[in-house]
Amino acid sequence: MPWLQLQAVAAVLSLVAAAGVSHGFEFHEVTVEAIHLGFSNGSLTSTALVRFYLDQISRLNPLLRAVIEVNPDSLRQAARADARRTSSGGRLTGGLHGIPVLLKDNIATRDALNTTAGSFALLGSVVKRDAGVVVRLRQAGAVVLGKANPSEWSNFRVVDSRWSARGGQSLVIKLVLPSK
Repeated sequence: MPWLQLQAVAAVLSLVAAAGVSHGFEFHEVTVEAIHLGFSNGSLTSTALVRFYLDQISRLNPLLRAVIEVNPDSLRQAARADARRTSSGGRLTGGLHGIPVLLKDNIATRDALNTTAGSFALLGSVVKRDAGVVVRLRQAGAVVLGKANPSEWSNFRVVDSRWSARGGQSLVIKLVLPSK
């Protein structure tokens, strides 16, 4: 098992390193402040940021299974954020204007995304409205990128940690550094 974890770490690190080579904006471990700076100086758009993260999800998710579903409207939301920023002379809707966020799959969204808590039992169900936190995120200008894979029912019932019927077993890599 340690050998498998080592291979997983190596694969993730090589994919992450390779993914950032061709971009002018440094995406990895970027802060909201740095994203806002990129928006204001023209080195970054919301659309480019969302595309980058969708690409990362498509590359890494087969291994990590961290994302249960991506939002088919995320690029459209990002383009709208870019258009608003351009038409308003660079003003932002809110502190998260055009910034992609992932939501846990038990947080209700009234859009194309499912809200299933990782269970097939709720697949296709329709919620009446966005959860309060989603309303606030959207008001702040966030782009809902998708849903993260929770432990099924978010550990309400006892199942293996990080496992859900819809998303499978999430891989969590723990790097243990020697203590000084």
